[in-house]
Amino acid sequence: EEGIMDEEVHVLDGSTMIAEDSVATSLARGGGSTTVDDDDDDDVCPLLFGSRLNSMKDRPDLSSSPIHDVRDWVKRQGTINGLNCVDFNYPQHFHSWTNEEAKQALDDENLVAGAVCLRYPSKFARGAMIHPDPAMRREAIEITKEAARTARELGCDEVVVWSAYDGYDYPFQVNYDEKWDQIVDAFRECCDAFPDIKFSLEFKPTDENTRFFTVPSTGAALLLVKEIDRPNMGLTLDVGHMLMAGENPGQSIAMVGREKKLFGVQLNDGYTRLAAEDGMMFGSIHPSMALEVIYQLRKTGYKGHFYFDTFPQRTDPVKEAEYNIQRVKKFWKAAGKLDEMGLQEVMDNHDALAALDITNKVI
Repeated sequence: EEGIMDEEVHVLDGSTMIAEDSVATSLARGGGSTTVDDDDDDDVCPLLFGSRLNSMKDRPDLSSSPIHDVRDWVKRQGTINGLNCVDFNYPQHFHSWTNEEAKQALDDENLVAGAVCLRYPSKFARGAMIHPDPAMRREAIEITKEAARTARELGCDEVVVWSAYDGYDYPFQVNYDEKWDQIVDAFRECCDAFPDIKFSLEFKPTDENTRFFTVPSTGAALLLVKEIDRPNMGLTLDVGHMLMAGENPGQSIAMVGREKKLFGVQLNDGYTRLAAEDGMMFGSIHPSMALEVIYQLRKTGYKGHFYFDTFPQRTDPVKEAEYNIQRVKKFWKAAGKLDEMGLQEVMDNHDALAALDITNKVI
């Protein structure tokens, strides 16, 4: 969620970086390729891949073209082998161009819009949908609706809502029931106003901006969705957020998937330090958990796209995204082999050693 302040334009200058990453990245990578796998295996991943647009600001020294604005970031994503779609932040990525210009930039790179993701401006530090001032709550709802209009004009049907500010810091600071009701009412209004757009809440347990979020876990998020009770209201599950919440991502995906409310997933990894979001490459720290994530996504019939919410920083962001894509493809194939290797019988018997043996073999 780096970049919550809509005016942020931070660039990690890699001019002092050394070693193998110092070779300039070519722009002739064929981004947005319709080929989702590189070999003839029948079990290819059928889903689209997107990656964090703000990461394209990192390591500008490795790009042979200027990296100045959002258009340049989209162009750089167009060089990523296997990348198909772009998730934009709203309003952060729409200060300097129109929706039509953004759509043209996607077309130029043979990419499509995956989703529009809310990044409420810093003036909502006291809350967006739960701000104590009714006028500010109204403005937050209208911004959310504007994001839905933008999604429609970009040709996608999903708005992902993550608020850095909808929570509290201390006991007795807020009325929990009141804040919950405000979020329910806000999402109902948005869902009813745009029945053709999916609104997907991305929960997070804690953040440097908000110590406790109003919706802090998968269970709480699922309860909220049930209370909102709209067919176009669902959830986006972020692996790093689930790890921060002390959850097993595979189990959380199963919970939401069985309710047919899993609209999106954001893939990454982390060291699971308390309240830390590392944004590491998918499966780099917890490969067996990553495999189970993909297994459960296949099992639940997930139909969305894969989005990598990772923070390359000192790493080549193009190569990092390509690594993530290839990693998911390999996990996808591996997950498809688990049942034929007897995994269901292993789970029926709660056999941990046999489960480890099977997963080690396919990984």
